[in-house]
Amino acid sequence: MPEVAQSALPLTSSDLSLLTLFWQAHWIVKGVMVGLLVCSVWVWAIAVDKIILYARTSRAMDKFEQAFWSGQSLEELYRNISSRPSHSMAALFVAAMREWKRSLEGQARSFAGLQMRIEKVMDVTITREIERLENRLLVLATVGSAGPFIGLFGTVWGIMTSFQSIAASKNTSLRWSRRALPRRCSRRRSGSWLPYRRPFSTINSVPR
Repeated sequence: MPEVAQSALPLTSSDLSLLTLFWQAHWIVKGVMVGLLVCSVWVWAIAVDKIILYARTSRAMDKFEQAFWSGQSLEELYRNISSRPSHSMAALFVAAMREWKRSLEGQARSFAGLQMRIEKVMDVTITREIERLENRLLVLATVGSAGPFIGLFGTVWGIMTSFQSIAASKNTSLRWSRRALPRRCSRRRSGSWLPYRRPFSTINSVPR
């Protein structure tokens, strides 16, 4: 208990800086803060990357659509992009054209069979392109759903250690408690501990 007792010393107004509150917080609260900060940077990096990727893909698809409907020969268009399709629509077109040319070289007689093979190739290509565009979106969903609960865990742990400090100080006055709680709830200094101040103000208003 020496660590808790030492942390139970009264705070001055100069001790309420974000950096001071962070260094004086419990190591579990520090871990939660650092973990949420890392996840935040990771999520923002994925979000920015997806915004750039989708904007670039949209422009490339518009450009391809204009070329496709411009009256240009499909054979020429296929030769220009078959080596390296740069976006999803081009990859779909190349896959369909490649299967069509392969079927013609094999002298396929059944149009229904050719259509079925082309549709199957296009379905596989669409699935692959969707997986490419949706890559790492699961991280955004996971962090977005689990982040608030992890932050709540850090807040609850800070409150628990705060009351341990109050018990170690053997001082249960409301004045000291108001100064101890912000220190332990420093993980979300801008608002997490505010709901816990209201019960104290309510107690003050109760007639004795």
